[in-house]
Amino acid sequence: MEFFTMDPEEYLTSKKLKGYLDNHAARIPRYNRLMNMYKRKHDISYEDEINVGKSDNRLVVNYAKYIVDTLNGYFLGNSIKTIHEDKKVDEKLKVIAKRNRLNDKNAELSKMCSIYGHAYEFLYQDVDATTRVTYLQPQSAFVIYENTISQEPLYGVRVLYDSDGNTFGTIYSKEEQRKFYTTDSGGIIIEDDAEQHFFGDVPIIEYVENEERKSAFEDVETLINTYEKALSNEVLEIEYFADANLSVFGLDLDEVSIKNKRMISLANKDSESKVVHFFDKPYEVEAREYLLDRLEKLIFQISMVPSTSDQNFGNSSVPKSTLQTLENVARLKERKFHNGMVKRFKMMFAIPTNFGVDREEYLNIDYVFTRNKIL
Repeated sequence: MEFFTMDPEEYLTSKKLKGYLDNHAARIPRYNRLMNMYKRKHDISYEDEINVGKSDNRLVVNYAKYIVDTLNGYFLGNSIKTIHEDKKVDEKLKVIAKRNRLNDKNAELSKMCSIYGHAYEFLYQDVDATTRVTYLQPQSAFVIYENTISQEPLYGVRVLYDSDGNTFGTIYSKEEQRKFYTTDSGGIIIEDDAEQHFFGDVPIIEYVENEERKSAFEDVETLINTYEKALSNEVLEIEYFADANLSVFGLDLDEVSIKNKRMISLANKDSESKVVHFFDKPYEVEAREYLLDRLEKLIFQISMVPSTSDQNFGNSSVPKSTLQTLENVARLKERKFHNGMVKRFKMMFAIPTNFGVDREEYLNIDYVFTRNKIL
């Protein structure tokens, strides 16, 4: 998924902003689809019943949630530690973390990145002039970057909707913020009045799962849907044999008995032959089990999140290579998450009342990520 860019020498006009808002709106169906996958609202849930008139065999196996929760439990099951060599600064870091519940915010940001491929953090000053941090889903924000090699953020846009579905919100540059709203004709108006925010940078930070901004389970979405359909059909076949119809040839049976007892009767009084047997059809058990097993292995292989039901998973006696693929994904998340946290504290140190030291001291923060290896 491409991110939004513009020439840093250009001005963000109402026309340009409307184009970005339209492109952002076009992404909403994807975001909703991915969240539905995480929330167990899969494609098979909206299909017609596989076996009308009998039990509902549309089974949902929520591998999407499993992948997201397992990855993030491993990545952030242990909280990120921020350490500064100056003890006073270090203590203030702890206070800010507690006030903003940063451990929880970090966990939610990481989870949303795994679901959507990216998410946003928003910094603001509350009524007591205290720096606060919250997270934003990608449905409600986006960042516009320079189309230069540095790709520095130019604007952050927070998107809201009124009761009629009209768009309004706030544009944040590196120095100020402006309101915008939708006109009756569908155009966008950016207000002239601006308010300084003093963060020294765009206070909407994008956190990404990977450079492509892909969900942790997006590459296996079709595999999950296929697995659920195959498994649902498997249950249907089992019920088919449990509810097999008895066929009767050459006997004249009562119609009610036929209906209530799942019987098919073809009476032929002129025929002396009488046959009774169950209808059946070919049932390739091995082929179906192979398909389900193959799909399950592909889901774990392609997502690079191993199955915790594997007897070797988490076993200290086995080689570390059993967790290597998961660790590779976690390392990538760590690098991307680290970048976001550096921007967070860069802006916090720009507010003199937060730390009371040189604003460049944010560069001396050490970030310690510790994997949660006991799952």
